[in-house]
Amino acid sequence: MTDTRMALVLGATGGIGGEVARQLAARGWKVRALHRDPVALTNRDDRFEWVKGDAINRQDVIAAADGAQIIVHAVNPPGYRNWAELVLPMIDNTIAAARASGARIVLPGTVYNYGPKAFPVLRESSSQEPLTHKGAIRVELERRLQAASSDGIRSLIVRAGDFFGPGSTGNSWFSAGIVKPGKPVRAMFYPGKTGIGHQWAYVPDVAQTMVRLVEQEHQLPVFATFHMQGHWDADGTRMVGAIKRSVDQPSVKVRAFPWWVLPLMSTFSETFREMREMRYLWKEPIRMENASLLATLGEEPHTPWDEAVKTTLTSLHCI
Repeated sequence: MTDTRMALVLGATGGIGGEVARQLAARGWKVRALHRDPVALTNRDDRFEWVKGDAINRQDVIAAADGAQIIVHAVNPPGYRNWAELVLPMIDNTIAAARASGARIVLPGTVYNYGPKAFPVLRESSSQEPLTHKGAIRVELERRLQAASSDGIRSLIVRAGDFFGPGSTGNSWFSAGIVKPGKPVRAMFYPGKTGIGHQWAYVPDVAQTMVRLVEQEHQLPVFATFHMQGHWDADGTRMVGAIKRSVDQPSVKVRAFPWWVLPLMSTFSETFREMREMRYLWKEPIRMENASLLATLGEEPHTPWDEAVKTTLTSLHCI
């Protein structure tokens, strides 16, 4: 790569957005980061060009995208607050910026697009019939990207399982459900049942996958979608075992997640309301197939389980 390649990152202070930005910078890209108040950031990465602006303001996004080859759309309202009101207008703004700049949009995707009719193996072509409000918004978000492709607007969507890793937010099951950030691991609350597989995705692996795909621009269709195999926990014990080994506490108690409390807490918290909606993803084994990704990259970036989990726990100050 040359230093003339430039990426605009929306959500550079978040988990996946920040990691993609760091990996792009490490590979020689110029990274421009949009933020409402960059001067106030205490831990901002000085390798990035910080630009004041808001992803909800179309002109801010268009101006920031000038000269960019890609726009990483990793902005996500924290705690799911005003999700429905913000998510779709923000993707429309990114599409407008891509139309003006000629950049490809890069979007981290999820399994929320899918309902039980597509289980247990999810492929890029699987039918998207979500059960939840959030899933329906995700489907509409991607539909708008696909519709824009008829006008030549290029996009890349990399779908993965539940995120964990350095910088993963309180929105993640790992840090909001299984362990408590900032606390030693004395017990765990696992949302699923033993024997039910679950799909995880380590944030640095997802970011590396996205960056490597971006650098294969000549192979990508206008509207490109890929699934990651990520960290597949076949029976619900592998994540728990990796946590126990990471904290060197094989006798840590594993308790059933208290689903019963979510209806009570949902009245006061958008996060708990969204977590309650996503319970169906823990009732059946869900695995993502990565054949298309392997055909394009030859391999999928994959950090060993124990290394990935220990790094995550360290970043959460649980170790």
